[in-house]
Amino acid sequence: MFRLTQFMRELDAPTPVGPRRNPPGPVVIWNLVRRCNLACRHCYSISADKDFPNELTTGEIFTTLADLRGFGVPALILSGGEPLLRPDLFEITTEAKRLGFSVSLSTNGTLIDPAMAERIRAAQFDYVGISIDGIGAVHDRFRGRDGAYTEAMRGISLLGEAGLKVGLRFTMTRDNRDHLPDVLGLAADKFYLSHLNYAGRANRNRADDAECAMTRSAMDLLFERCLSELETGRPREYVTGNNDADGPYFLSWVTRRFPERAAHIQAKLVQWGGNASGVNVANIDNLGNVHPDTMWGHARLGNVRERPFSAIWADDGTPLMAGLRAHPRKLKGRCGGCRWLSVCNGNSRVRAEKVSGDRWGEDPGCYLTDEEIAA
Repeated sequence: MFRLTQFMRELDAPTPVGPRRNPPGPVVIWNLVRRCNLACRHCYSISADKDFPNELTTGEIFTTLADLRGFGVPALILSGGEPLLRPDLFEITTEAKRLGFSVSLSTNGTLIDPAMAERIRAAQFDYVGISIDGIGAVHDRFRGRDGAYTEAMRGISLLGEAGLKVGLRFTMTRDNRDHLPDVLGLAADKFYLSHLNYAGRANRNRADDAECAMTRSAMDLLFERCLSELETGRPREYVTGNNDADGPYFLSWVTRRFPERAAHIQAKLVQWGGNASGVNVANIDNLGNVHPDTMWGHARLGNVRERPFSAIWADDGTPLMAGLRAHPRKLKGRCGGCRWLSVCNGNSRVRAEKVSGDRWGEDPGCYLTDEEIAA
């Protein structure tokens, strides 16, 4: 995840450069349930509106929560499917907050009526993220149901009225790229631009992935919008995900606009370190399987029913985990010879694997030119 606002603030108020990030435990994205009331085109979990068998019980989740906390996991993102369809969601949240986690909710927003908004507020979620894929009918087409946009916007409004921190997620493709400015205009505390990743249902729609010129244009828009809001004293948080080339591309923007800050920003980007799959981010699915992140659903590291998460995550003996945790990662092609490897850390290994069959090959989603990455 690239925290754009955080780096943009460094232009005006630089902070000391520290060592490469090394939190005590990973942030865990937990797909508590696979059931969902929508059928989104880019769903990585390939959810459906039906119950799936053998999902973790409340007791098994509580046992894993205690293990996660003891292992130093600082934050949980509770996701799905649609997590609001899990009957014990608020029991799980209460236990997680009691243990001291920062807890976020990832939802499609359609089930949030006034009563649900109050339950979410009472559960003390630190953040709620809702996906918006365009305005009106465009969002409905992506989500597979008429009225989904109106329902999601109602949920966003109700959560804002309840005093919760609410963010919008926008996954950009060729079909919705023209809606980015309008989605940016919607009220929210945070905006998350998600680059399309080749996993789950999104892999079957690979032809919809944003082209390089479109991606660069979108990033330029985010840079200018973020800077303008900071300068006018009305900042919100801008974040991007699933394409760590955003870091080097931001550096090129800084070099053009604020050349006196370029060296500092480069040092801060190296401190950030780029892609964190298998290192600072982890995923647990609805069955208890552990993965390097949500896009690695096909790569099972273990199961919390058979072995504690702490033991699974501490084991870097598998070729996948050893490769993800190597620093620098041993990569091939454009990524292997890239001058920005210390910044982006090789970007998405899932995209590399899905396209070429080689998880250590070059990431086809990198939108930097050969000249920009030349050593």
